[in-house]
Parts: sequence; C-alpha cells; structure tokens
Amino acid sequence: MSLSSAINTAQTIFNNTAAQTALVSKNISNVSNADYSRRMAMLGTNGNGAQIVSIQRAQNDALMKQHSISIAQSSAQSTLLTGLETIKSALGGNGYETSPSNYLKLFRDSLQTFASTPGNASVAATTVSSASDLAKSLVKTSASVQDVRYQADKEIDASVKTLNGLLADFEKANYAVQGATASGADASDALDQRDKLLRQISEIVGISTVTRANNDTVIYTSDGTVLFENTPRTVTFQATPGFGATTTGNGIYVDGVPLKAGNGANTSGEGKLASLLQLRDDIAPKFQTQLDEIARGLVTLFQENTTPATTALPGLFTWADGTVPAAGTLVPGMAASLTINPLATANPTLVRDGGFNGPGYSSNTSGSSGYTDLLDSFATALGENMAFDTTTGLDGTSSIMDFASSSIGWLEELRSAASTANDNKTALLSRTQDALSNVTGVSLDEELSQLLDLEQSYKASAKLVSTVDAMMTALLQAVG
Repeated sequence: MSLSSAINTAQTIFNNTAAQTALVSKNISNVSNADYSRRMAMLGTNGNGAQIVSIQRAQNDALMKQHSISIAQSSAQSTLLTGLETIKSALGGNGYETSPSNYLKLFRDSLQTFASTPGNASVAATTVSSASDLAKSLVKTSASVQDVRYQADKEIDASVKTLNGLLADFEKANYAVQGATASGADASDALDQRDKLLRQISEIVGISTVTRANNDTVIYTSDGTVLFENTPRTVTFQATPGFGATTTGNGIYVDGVPLKAGNGANTSGEGKLASLLQLRDDIAPKFQTQLDEIARGLVTLFQENTTPATTALPGLFTWADGTVPAAGTLVPGMAASLTINPLATANPTLVRDGGFNGPGYSSNTSGSSGYTDLLDSFATALGENMAFDTTTGLDGTSSIMDFASSSIGWLEELRSAASTANDNKTALLSRTQDALSNVTGVSLDEELSQLLDLEQSYKASAKLVSTVDAMMTALLQAVG
C-alpha cells in the first residue's frame, strides 16, 4: 500500500467513524422517545470502491400495523368502560346506594311499616319521604344518563376536530417522506413523524394503511372508508346542544360515509369515536328506557280509580303528562319528570286512604285510622308481575322490584364484561408495544457497546496516521 493510499484509507475511516458516532449519539439522545425508531449505519462501497455510510431505519410493517389495531381496540374499550363507570358512579358506586332499585326497596319497607301502624302520622310522613326519594332518584339518574350522552357528544366533537388536524399534519409528513424517498435523502425523521401521527389517529378511529410508490401511504378506516389518499378526507360532525330521552344525536361522516358505532360489552368498535357513538346512541338510551319503565310502573301501580271504575288517574306518583300510560308501553323521558303528588306532603294519610283526586277516589270510606287494605295492596303489587316494554332489553313480564333489580344487573353485567375486555385489550396493546419496541426501540447497552467499537476503530485509524507520519518523516530525512 502506498503512503497516499494509506492516508486516503485513514481519512475514509475517520469520516465513516464520525458519521457513525453522530448516529449513535442521536440514538442515545432518543432512548426514551417512544416515537423514535433506531437508526443504523450501514457500510457499503461506491463505484470507486470507497467505503460509504448509509442510514437505515429500524422498522417492521407487520408489527406497526398490529400496533395500530391494538391502539384502536384498547382506546375504544377504555372509552366504553369509562362511560359505564360514570353511570355506575351516578348510581352510588359499587353498592348502587343511590340507584332507583335501592330506593324502591326502601320505599317498600316504608309501606310495610306504615301498614303495620296505619295510624302513626310520623310513619306516614316517612313513607311519603321515601316515595319522594324514589322519584328524585329516577329524575336524578335520568339526568345523569342524559349527561353521559351529552358529554359523549362533546367528546365526539372535540375528537373529530382533533382528527381533522391530525390528518392535515399527516399530509405534510407524507409529502416529506415522499420527497426524501424520491431524492434519495434520509427520510427517517419524516417517517417517525408520520408513524407518530398514525398512532394518534388510531386512538380516535380504527385504521388500516397501504403503502404505495415513493413511500406514499393511504389510510382507510377499519370498515374500508378512505380517510386519506393524497389529501385528507373531511370528517364532519354537528354537535347537539343538549340531550333528553327523545333526542337523537348526529352521525359522524367520513367523506360523507357514516362511521359505525361499536357493539357489545367487548366492543367491536375501534377508536374512541366508535365507543362514544355506542355510549350515546345505544347503551345510555337503553338504560334510560329502563328508568322510564320503572317510572311508568310506579304511576300505574299507585293509580286511583272510582267505584264503579271510570278513567284512572295518577295517585301518589305522577308525571308531567298527568295521565296513567297504557300498560306495557314505553313513554320516553317519563322518568325525568316523575314526582309525588304535592297533596301527599300536605296530607301523608292520603297514601293510606286514597283520594288524591277527590273524595270519589278514596278507598277508606269510613275514615278509620286502622285502615290498611290500600297499603297492603300497594306492598303486594310491588312484588306482583306486570307488563314492561321489551325494548328495554329486560324481561317483559316481572314485578317492578325485579325489573329494577334486573336493570342494575344489566348495567353491572355490561360493565363487568367491558372491564374484563379492557384488561385483555390493554394487555395485548402492551405486548404489541413491547414487540415493536424490541425491533425499533433504542437499547442503551447496544449503543454504548457500539460507541466502544467506534472508539477502537478511531484508535486504529489514528495509529495508521501516526505510522504514515513517521514513515514520511523518515523518508524526508533520508532524502535530506
């Protein structure tokens, strides 16, 4: 090897070592950055046989796609569980202490106590108070359910705006990747940014991707609607200012195509939008129908009639319409206006005697303070079967006590199954994150080991340079 060749070789080694050291340093500085993929320096030769360093980015497309799916599924399940937990909290938490079912049991106990001491004015007042607590529980729970729908609607609105912003950012990142790929420049930073945006989009809506020439990426929703192709597709949604039992929320549209809601406790939805739709349009409305049927049942069971029978009228329990609804027929929003008859507060003995609608509706015609027939019939009726609307998802024939308990059971079964599914999907997400990190993440130990190898390479190059220098010095001295 000539001295000039040795010097050129040393210079090449110095340049390559510097490039590799800079890359290792960049890797180390991003060791805690979950959105960074490890860079690797690959040595090669050019047409003249000289060694060059090219940069390769660690990636695994299959794991990346699985990771996006896991993010979407976990986000959807977590969103659904959060909504169910909110409804549960409104009912008093684990013991459901403030649920209509619990207040119904307390009211029944008060009726039975009143029936055992019908002449006790204090017990009569307590019974009316229990009835009032029951009515207020239904009103409050109904308001909480509609608030869950309203909050879900607000979150949909915010998420859609975020999604549109992410898609606009993705367009810029995608162009940067295409430009770098086409020019042969390093596209690693742009690819990191694009992958980060894909993960963020996955939290909002389930996606799948297809990569085309020049690393161009097309995004589809999980049900096949184009979300991004060259330019973002517009995602539209109109928020609703308030919710009642008869309010229908607006849909989410991706380029004019409606986004599907999730289904089931182990939700089929991917991304939080699918679960928010499920909460707003399926679960919360279903629970509302159960509350409305409990309210209708109370008005029906405590109705008053004359002898001989005429038009039945509400007795102890009444509502905004002031009528007794048809048997087994749902009245949307009835629970929101349920209340006790104001006369009950002024004269609690009307619960014992009847007559909320005038003397002609009184059952205790003798005015006896020991009269218990009406109280006994109320207590018995609470445990007897009656017809309920089957659209509630519960048994169409049961007692109001069992129906109220079944409503809590329905919610708890749904919440428990959703919690189990959330644990499973969270665990799956963790495993896919670990698998992807093992491929694309930075290992500090490996990078430090690489630095040691580069140090040895630098020392060898420096030794070569010092040797050439010594030889050049000896040559000059010999010539001189």
